[in-house]
Formats: sequence, C-alpha cells, structure tokens
Amino acid sequence: MDDPTTPSTTNQSAHRSSSGLNLPSTMSKTPLSLEPVTPSTHIERMISVGYQPSPSRTIYSDRFIPSRTGSNFALFDISPSANSPAEGREDGSGAYATLLRTALFGPDAGVSPGTPDKLMRLDGKNSSVYPSSRNIFRYKTETRQSMHSLSPFGFEDALPGVSHGPVKAARKVPRSPYKVLDAPALQDDFYLNLVDWSAHNVLAVGLGNCVYLWNACSSKVTKLCDLGMDVSVCSVGWAQRGTHLAVGTSNGKLQIWDASRCKRVRTMEGHRLRIGALAWSSSMLSSGSRDKTILQRDIRAQDDFVNKLAGHKSEVCGLKWSYDNRELASGGNDNRLFVWNQHSTQPVLKYCEHTAAVKAIAWSPHLHGLLASGGGTADRCIRFWNTTTNSHLSCMDTGSQVCNLVWSKNVNELVSTHGYSQNQIIVWRYPTMSKLATLTGHTYRVLYLAISPDGQTIVTGAGDETLRFWNVFPSPKSQVSDLLDDKKNFLGLPCY
Repeated sequence: MDDPTTPSTTNQSAHRSSSGLNLPSTMSKTPLSLEPVTPSTHIERMISVGYQPSPSRTIYSDRFIPSRTGSNFALFDISPSANSPAEGREDGSGAYATLLRTALFGPDAGVSPGTPDKLMRLDGKNSSVYPSSRNIFRYKTETRQSMHSLSPFGFEDALPGVSHGPVKAARKVPRSPYKVLDAPALQDDFYLNLVDWSAHNVLAVGLGNCVYLWNACSSKVTKLCDLGMDVSVCSVGWAQRGTHLAVGTSNGKLQIWDASRCKRVRTMEGHRLRIGALAWSSSMLSSGSRDKTILQRDIRAQDDFVNKLAGHKSEVCGLKWSYDNRELASGGNDNRLFVWNQHSTQPVLKYCEHTAAVKAIAWSPHLHGLLASGGGTADRCIRFWNTTTNSHLSCMDTGSQVCNLVWSKNVNELVSTHGYSQNQIIVWRYPTMSKLATLTGHTYRVLYLAISPDGQTIVTGAGDETLRFWNVFPSPKSQVSDLLDDKKNFLGLPCY
C-alpha cells in the first residue's frame, strides 16, 4: 500500500495476532515475529523514532484549529529537511523551500518527531511515513500560547532574511549641515520672515535693507535690491510659479520683483506699519502687518488690495495658505490662530489654546484640513487641528520656543525650529510625534526656515548670521509606500 499515514505492516500484524483478532483467510494465523534487520535500514530508523509528547496537555474541542506538527510535507511538494539536496531544481530553491516549510509548519518542521522517514514503496518509489501523527490536521486547543504565537507565521524564532513585522529601522538623518553660508546682518527678530526657497531652486534672503538671491544649482549670489538706509526688509516670499518675489518692508509697502530680470514690477500700499508675513495663493498675495490687519491682493488688479481681514489684536506674524488654496491660516502676537476662507472678512475658525505668539504655521500636504501651529516662549507647544471638523487633534510640548514648522512633501513628517532655550531643529514623524533627529549647531534662535523644491533639504537661519543646509528628508520615490500606509493609518481626516 502507498499510504504515508499507515504504520508498518509487520507491527500491525504482530499486534493483531497477539490480540486474538480474526484475520482474513488469505493470511497465515501462525504467530508473526520481526525479522532482525540491520541498523541501516529505513524501517528500523522509523521504529526507533519515538513520539515526544507535548509538555502541555492537549485539549480537544469542536473548534477546527490546525496542528501542523504532524503534517505531510509530501502533499505540499516541500522538501522535508533543510539539509536535503534539491534534486533537479535551480540553486536556491532548497533555501526557499526551507523558509516556506518553516513559515507554514513551524520551526520544528523537518526535525524528529515531525520528520517523515523514507520507505521503499512496492513500486520502487520512496514514500514518507509519519510515526508521530496519522492526520494532516487535528482538532485541538493549545493550553499555552505566547504573544508571538499570534503571528501569522505561528512561531517565535525569527527566520534569517525574513521580516515578521511591520517595524522598520529608523531612518538615519545626518546630524551636521552639509553647507554653511555667512549671512551678515540677518536680523534676530522673531516676528520677521526673511528666508524663502523658490520652485526654481533659488533662495531669497533679506539681509538688512537688501535682498540677495542664491542659486542652489550654481551657488551664484545675486543682489536683487537695496531699499535704502531708512527702509529694511521684513519679509520675502516667492510666488508658487514663475520668478516673482514679494518683499515686505518696514514702512508698510509691498514690492513685487521679477528675479529673472532683477527688476521691480510693482509697489503696493495699504499697511501703515511693517509687513512681517507673506503668503501666495496663485495670483493672490496675502500680507500681514504690525497694524493687525491682513490684506488680500490680486497682482493682476490695479487696486493695491481687494480685501482687508481684521480680527487679530496684535501684530500678524504668521500666514499660510492651504495646498488647495481654499483656506488661509494666520497667527498673531495675540496668541491667536485664525482660519479664513477665500471670501471671508472675519475668521471662520478661531483657536485660542496657545499661550504665546503664533508664528509657526504649516498645512499638511498629505491630509486635507490638517493644520499644525507652534507657540512662542511661554507656550512651547506644537498643536494639530482638523479644520474640516473644527477639532483640536493633539498637542506636543517641545520644551522651547517654536519658531517655524514645515511639512515634508515626500513623507508624513515635519520639521520644527526652536529658540529659547535650546536653539535646536527637530524632525518629527507624524502622527506618533516621535523624534527622528535633533539637530544642533546654531548659537542663536533658529528663526528662519525654508524647504527645497525637491522636498529633501531644509535651510535654517539664525541671529548668529549663518544659513545652514541640512539633508533631513528622503526622496519621494523611496517613500511612496510609507506615505500610503500613513494615510491609511490616519482615520480622522480624508486623504487627497
């Protein structure tokens, strides 16, 4: 017979004879005895392998839970032993079969008592016999289980080259800047925004009463403008497309420059005091001032502004449009964070949880309606808001003044820069807010922050009159899968 689950005929015959059982007429009724065989025979090896009972009691029940310790590997065409050579197969198939067998049947598969022994069939072919079990599966309930047994692989020992969980090694972020530039006369003023990086890879920096351009591709430095002795630069902001740069000044005037020609295109008025915050939305430009107002400007129109937003009780120091250009977030020295829509003159959302000036504002490029904000020295917190549901999501106390925030475009992470008292730069993973890296080097408050158009590099500026360039984010191609996983794990907001 060719049944791998059938014990040896010799043993069964002896047992029946000694028990006085009726035998078929074709069989001899004389007592049967085992013929002595040499130790090298497969039959003696099969008999000598004893069944090792489980240390825990097996409880049988009506639930179907597979027991793989006695599985017949021949049915799955899997080699029973890692040491068995793979006949007629390509190199490496044996290792694959070993991993597959262990993943399906456990780490003890292929080891006695679960190893099938080779027998010669009547037709001359090999057959496998399991002395420890007669069934592929049994109904049973395990009395002891470790937490690892909940793994889909069902065993505790790790396999070489096989990952059994979603945990990945933390990405390493270089702790030192790859470039440092001198920035003489870079002001140490929390309420200003003097650094911005264009889509054409050109960095604009306001130094004193001048604006300089640094080409990241060629490292060429160009002096764009000089406002004169009595006027200083308070903010700079690149248009989302093209080469236009907005320059906010200390006298309340806004200048539009064409950087490709180093020519001023227009001067716009409307503010009475300095303009410390700028934000572009297509052809719309918003400016925030110490006069507590926000002006909405259409650079295509003849008027200096088309709308005035009033609501803050102190200087407006933070402005950011959402990625869909539908919402404008503003932060002020009145410790308030407001959200406006495209047509409102009053804030549609008001958040008053911060206890210090709100300059750091950033919209998530991954999740619609997700807004991050940071408070000053008396607050030190990064807060997250869902503007779609008007809810406060979470709060993280950073331990120092939050000066800037920016989201990575490639992964679900963000960077914060800080002032009093640690002057550090922190890379966070959202939504867990675990620290991926803490970068130090600036000796003054890290007041300025911008991100490169490819989303991999940030530049930071401080009152120590230096600009430092850091590689903090990965390329988008290497992180597409992680980004999709992050979107699925965040259930509070819809994805773009």
